[in-house]
Amino acid sequence: MPILANDPSRRSWIDVSKDSDFPIQNIPFGVFLTRDDVITIGTRIGNKAIDLGALHQLGYFKDIPLTDDIFLQDTLNDFISDGKKTWRLVRNRIAEIFDKDNPDLRDNQEHRKIVLFDLNEIEMQLPVQIGDYTDFYSSKEHATNVGTMFRDPNNALLPNWLHIPVGYHGRSSSIIPSGIPVHRPMGQTLPAGKETPEFGPSKLVDFELEMAFITTDANHLGEPIPIEEAEDYIFGMVLLNDWSARDIQKWEYVPLGPFLAKNFASSISPWIVTLDALEPYRTAGPKQEPDPLPYLQYEGNKSFDINLEVDLTPDGGKPQTITKSNFKYMYWTMAQQLAHHTVNGCNVNSGDMMGSGTISGPTPETYGSMLELTWKGEKPIALNDGTERKFIQDGDTVTLRGYCDNGVTRIGFGKVSTKLLPTFNKEKKK
Repeated sequence: MPILANDPSRRSWIDVSKDSDFPIQNIPFGVFLTRDDVITIGTRIGNKAIDLGALHQLGYFKDIPLTDDIFLQDTLNDFISDGKKTWRLVRNRIAEIFDKDNPDLRDNQEHRKIVLFDLNEIEMQLPVQIGDYTDFYSSKEHATNVGTMFRDPNNALLPNWLHIPVGYHGRSSSIIPSGIPVHRPMGQTLPAGKETPEFGPSKLVDFELEMAFITTDANHLGEPIPIEEAEDYIFGMVLLNDWSARDIQKWEYVPLGPFLAKNFASSISPWIVTLDALEPYRTAGPKQEPDPLPYLQYEGNKSFDINLEVDLTPDGGKPQTITKSNFKYMYWTMAQQLAHHTVNGCNVNSGDMMGSGTISGPTPETYGSMLELTWKGEKPIALNDGTERKFIQDGDTVTLRGYCDNGVTRIGFGKVSTKLLPTFNKEKKK
């Protein structure tokens, strides 16, 4: 079935600025609270949010086999469970409905009042109920930088790194949408020169520039997903700021990896951009040496050219871009990650989320964390207001953005923006 929604010549009767992340070729999916305090599944074109629940009730999807309440849910899980054929049919139909030459909704003012919302009339929600969350460690540059800092620079990568997409199981309950603030976490650390740990607020809170993919019901327990089929079970992608407390992590990660350093919060962008929408932006990833084992080998381009950037905004100050990177730097692809995740028979469900791991490029200005940008705090970042940052301070807001641009079309992910608050104080909360 062709992806008609991606036609680069298509234009919408909704006004869309040239630099918008959400032209008619995007058609992402999300969940929002309307001006009438109703939660619905929707999409976005330009600066208009579109109520897909209302659109369905008005008969605009009548030829597509959908349940009556498929878009009246408070999560996308059921829609994602319907599979790739349904996702493509729905995106194609939305593109058709909002095409500038289609008068059906364009000229129906009554229906438009029901279906369309200005962005200030809605409140974005977490788009899926995330049952399980896996975070990978798939940037060779990031893994090399961290290994150089904390281990032997001549053996920065651990022996398994070039053979498997390393990952760990994260905490899904603390995944939040853009706009929800995060408190500085408490935990144990081992200060330099001390022999016993101390308890208190993390002093080294960091962002991690990541992306994540959302899966559908992919397999039964015991059934591996072949790498050539893996992308059929990936619904789409979001931006991910996988917050990290570096001092807590350094003390706790041996022998079982990060725990309190990572599970206090992970922030994602609210619009899920489908893999179909990203199709025009495929690109080759880094050459993999040595060759992966056969179950991880693939043909064709499995990476995507997604420009990424991070802004840091001091409390009351102006945003400053502190890094620019690209998803194409990732050594291990999403297809390889999913194939490896299930090769042992692990079952994957609708709404599961898989993080890429910190995305760092080959040069300092493309690094994806404060840990690398300031090299453990040894090279502070100078901000425009005259202050410096080694790590994230209370009151700082971190904003991740991402977009694709092939010179013909441009689509983006919007943003995930999160403010760091001081350590939680129950008395102040009252």
